[in-house]
Amino acid sequence: MSQKSPMLHMVCGKIASGKSTLCAKLGACAGTIVISEDDWLSALFADQMKDGADYVRYASKLRTAMVPHVSALLNAGLTVVLDFAANTVAQRKWMLDVARASNAGHQLHYLDVPDTVCLERLRARNAEGNHAFAATEEQFRRFTAHFLPPTEDEGFNIVHH
Repeated sequence: MSQKSPMLHMVCGKIASGKSTLCAKLGACAGTIVISEDDWLSALFADQMKDGADYVRYASKLRTAMVPHVSALLNAGLTVVLDFAANTVAQRKWMLDVARASNAGHQLHYLDVPDTVCLERLRARNAEGNHAFAATEEQFRRFTAHFLPPTEDEGFNIVHH
C-alpha cells in the first residue's frame, strides 16, 4: 500500500473499536509516521490526568502543539497517521484544518463497531495491561455518550470499516 503523495489518515471510533490497531497497519507503509495521542498524553500528562475534564484540557494543548508539526511532516512528503480520536465534530474539524493546512490528501477511517464488541475488547485490553490508559466501562459509556459518527457534509473522504 504505497502512497505517491502524502496522505493524512485519521480515525473515528469508540474506545477499543480498533483505532490503534488500524493505525499500526497504516503506519507500516514506507514513508509513513504514526502519531499517537495516547502515547503523547501519557508521556506528558499522565500524572495530571484524573478525569474526563483533564483529558479534554490536555488533549486540547496537545492538538495545538501538533498542528505545525503534522503540517510540516505532510508538507515534507511524509504520510501521517493520526492515532487521535475523531469522535466529535469539533475533533474532526481540527483534523480537517490540519489536512487543509498542507498539500496532502486525507482519509477519515470510521470504525463502526458495536458497543458490546468494544467493551469486550476493552476488558481484554485492560487485563493485558499494555495500553497507556485503562479506561473503565463507566468511562467508556461517558465518552461514548459524546460520540458522533462522521457525516459526508463534514468534508472528509470517509473509509467505512
